[in-house]
Amino acid sequence: MNSVLKFSAPCIFGLEGLCANEFKFLGLKNVEAHNGKVTFEGDFSDMAKANINSRYAERIQILLAEFEAVSFEELFEGVKSVAWEDFIGVNDAFPVKGRCLSSKLMSVPDCQKIIKKAVVTRLSEKYMLPWLEESGPLHQIQFLIMNDKVSVMLDTSGAGLHKRGYRAESNEAPIKETLAAAMADLSRVRGNHFVVDPMCGSGTILIEAALKAMKIAPGINRYFAAEKWNCVPSDVWKEQREIAKANEKRDCDFRADGYDIDELALEVAKKNAKLAGVADRITFAKRDIKDFELNEGFMTVITNPPYGERLLDVKSAEELYKVMGEKFKRTQGKSYTIITPDDDFEKIFGRKADKRRKLYNGTLKCQLYMYFK
Repeated sequence: MNSVLKFSAPCIFGLEGLCANEFKFLGLKNVEAHNGKVTFEGDFSDMAKANINSRYAERIQILLAEFEAVSFEELFEGVKSVAWEDFIGVNDAFPVKGRCLSSKLMSVPDCQKIIKKAVVTRLSEKYMLPWLEESGPLHQIQFLIMNDKVSVMLDTSGAGLHKRGYRAESNEAPIKETLAAAMADLSRVRGNHFVVDPMCGSGTILIEAALKAMKIAPGINRYFAAEKWNCVPSDVWKEQREIAKANEKRDCDFRADGYDIDELALEVAKKNAKLAGVADRITFAKRDIKDFELNEGFMTVITNPPYGERLLDVKSAEELYKVMGEKFKRTQGKSYTIITPDDDFEKIFGRKADKRRKLYNGTLKCQLYMYFK
């Protein structure tokens, strides 16, 4: 098997640059940002490193093939030509799922069947077996057919990388961990920062800010699908976890405050912070945004306020923005980062952002408004 593999890391639209920079910082090779994903090259050790350390990628996939296909025959032959036996053992499970966009082949169920048949045919020939048991570790095959170009991947992550393992519970409309991590990064959170979220919900933004400030790898305490693969040396995971552990900066001065009016959400936030190992850095308390106060010294405010399509009706959301505009005063040493899908936010808030950035919260197109001058 070729020791240099190509990997694809899908990410939230708008985070491609952050994700690419993160991979370059990790020392990964041939990193390239594309629309909605980042690619890189490396070996199994790099795969483990990316899974354990990435704050912004949604998953790490091995990109096994890319080819054109406008017929089921071309799809079958293209998939059959992949050396599946290098990755999938004689008893391993290999379900297929994927998407078709703007292509001649648009039936996902039909494409799934063809791809499955092609892999079964290849493995049956290689293992000289008429039937494959599929009782072993999971090797999730994923495909994307877009503009007649087929990409075939093997998912190494299992559960999405946004699932860090600390969020046992969440409030009604939680922000995704990968997006919360990006907000902390774009707010330039460092080890000496004091971060406040006045509408913290289940605490995700503050927890991600703490993990970033203390350089704690987001995937250090979770399991990945490829850990059970026979083709992957088991020591790569141990080595990369040890390296990540050694890079932690737990002696930094980071601290945070989280406020909310929902006592249940605050209880959940406390539990989540404890599971994440950052409970000693974050103080949670019940407080209305109307009672928000600026303290002395530097303060980084990062928040995901409830809005029209999430929890509040539009009128209530607009009243909230007005209060935020009054409370988030332009003051030296204070910065504010707010995410919302409301295009009228700046008008209601009362001033134009110093910087704006388009991001997606799930399928919802949002703007990140940053005030730091």
